[in-house]
Amino acid sequence: MTATAFAPGTEERFALARQVADAVLFEGYVLYPYRASAAKNRLRWQFGVLVPPAWGAGCEEHDFQHTECLMEPRKGATLSVEVRFLHARRRTVQRARPDGGHDTVPELRLDDRILVPWDEGGEERVELVVPVEELLGDGVTHPFRIPAREDTEPVLDAAGRTVGRLVRRCEEVVGTVRLSACELDGPYRTSRLTAVVENTSDWVPPEGRAADRDAALPHSLVATHLLMALSAGSFLSMTDPPEWAKGAVAACRNLHTWPVLAGEPGRADLVLSSPIILEDHPAIAPESPGALYDATEIDEILALRTAALTDEEKREARGTDPRAAAVIDLADSMPAEVLERLHGAVRGLREVTGETGAPGFPGFPDEHGVRRPDTPWWDPASDAGFDPDHDTVVVGDRSVGKGSRVELRPGLRHTDAQDLFLRGSTATVEAVLHDVDGAVHLAVTVDGDPGADIRREQGRYLYFQPDEVVPLEAGP
Repeated sequence: MTATAFAPGTEERFALARQVADAVLFEGYVLYPYRASAAKNRLRWQFGVLVPPAWGAGCEEHDFQHTECLMEPRKGATLSVEVRFLHARRRTVQRARPDGGHDTVPELRLDDRILVPWDEGGEERVELVVPVEELLGDGVTHPFRIPAREDTEPVLDAAGRTVGRLVRRCEEVVGTVRLSACELDGPYRTSRLTAVVENTSDWVPPEGRAADRDAALPHSLVATHLLMALSAGSFLSMTDPPEWAKGAVAACRNLHTWPVLAGEPGRADLVLSSPIILEDHPAIAPESPGALYDATEIDEILALRTAALTDEEKREARGTDPRAAAVIDLADSMPAEVLERLHGAVRGLREVTGETGAPGFPGFPDEHGVRRPDTPWWDPASDAGFDPDHDTVVVGDRSVGKGSRVELRPGLRHTDAQDLFLRGSTATVEAVLHDVDGAVHLAVTVDGDPGADIRREQGRYLYFQPDEVVPLEAGP
């Protein structure tokens, strides 16, 4: 076992997967309006936080992640593992005194930015390579320790004079990676791989601060996730496994993380185990102009609202964090053509027609890559034959339309976590909708929802496909 050299070609595969893994690493790192003073930026980091055991015992956060997935390694294969997380760097701001000393201050105002105390996140990696045969039985245990450290950075004004400094301190982080595998019974040479990442710090909360999350963060592994690659062999999809492996996949135990196939589409030799639920072979949208760190919002809205911040708000954002400053600069410098590209993209037609478009819909990308077809790909007049208030769809042996009551049965095939919470709930169909690809969708309000009247007034519904509902009564 080594912590230095990956198998040939592994680094290139990891580099491709890191494009998505970086989005996981920095998800929610700093939220719009990108200022430290904003209420939403006072509770930092929500995904993949592995806290010290002494603090995690009294809260709802965890000190470990447990990943299990299936693999089919070839003889002599090695497993390369990269644990990635953020290490909180607590930053304080100090003003320079005439005598050469420094005073800690709540802010330091400069012409272009306002520096304030803040927790920055520095990326850390733990790398190891293990022959697959060594994983059998008890497996391997790899402890790691990242020592405490402190550094200072001088702060210069526009004239180049030193007016203060930033002091950054990292606390010690201690953890363990445990890897093991066991061969499964059956005609296929398949093994279940287990990977556990633990925070093993002996830090304990100061007396009287048992519930202080802020004190625990510098000793935590933040946004923790795993990249795992086989030098020879493949992993099985945990989302869409072959029929013969479905039982073994269902028996896998994944706690506080979920593994998906990653890297180049069509290959299955790399897995990303993430605290955020993803699909197999996730990818960054080609339209995305850069990291905005607030993926719960739409890039177009974020870019427009960020550009509309006042000069004073932008000064504070630039002083909050270098990544926040980069978002401000990106929004201020974004060409109109790139902003237009954020308005939306139709990927279903690309799968059918190819990148060059269908005959009659050639499209010519401009210098910014924005495709401008000579002929619209969709004719709004085609909507004339549909009426959401009166259209119906047959579900089972019943006709379902507006006013029908149904039981929600969201399926695992195309369901997000929020929809799964509604499984078994009853709902009322508000409209039957048809999209441009010919699919049918049922707009519903959940029975007992106190906001149902507001949803009807605003036309904001929940949407399910016909095979995700069971009729409770015939439609009109």
